[in-house]
Amino acid sequence: MLTQNQINGVIAFHRHHCPGLTFGMRVGDWVLNEFGHAADEEIVAVAETDMCSVDAIQYLVGCTFGKGNLVFLDYGKNAYSFFRRNDGKSCRLVTRGGLLQDLREQQEKLSANDSAGREQIRQQMIDRILRADFEEIFLICPVQVPIPETARIHTSKRCDYCGELVMATRLLNDPVLTGGKNLCIPCRTNHRGEI
Repeated sequence: MLTQNQINGVIAFHRHHCPGLTFGMRVGDWVLNEFGHAADEEIVAVAETDMCSVDAIQYLVGCTFGKGNLVFLDYGKNAYSFFRRNDGKSCRLVTRGGLLQDLREQQEKLSANDSAGREQIRQQMIDRILRADFEEIFLICPVQVPIPETARIHTSKRCDYCGELVMATRLLNDPVLTGGKNLCIPCRTNHRGEI
């Protein structure tokens, strides 16, 4: 169970308390108990969402984008995979859904001007997430992705279209698609017809 200091720290890091952050607190607490804390890169998190919960995971577990042990997959799923490098332990946590359905329906019936009613329901959601059994909120499944590689530093090259430096592994250089030019992701996406 998280201490009040940990909860306060997560809220201060994220700058507000909301149901999404509370989901992340529950994930972070579970991971701390099952995997421990990432002092460096020994624990890796793969988040399939970019919602508020990821801030709680960063704060509590110690997985960050900068260290390369927090990976974002833009799948739009409230799902998280965790790996411990030293022994290969891994799991995937997926939100079951349904826990807050009645409260969401109540919230949808409120007028946009009913800020007090919305705040009351938001607090009820937070309380319900905090009190629920972990297995009521999340399925614990085998992972579906391989363990990400450790963070690496790659050389940078200039994009031949915009002139900005880009990690070499993110450039496309294809005789047919780019005419042999090195193109960054935005340039090959946004300027396809001009190359």
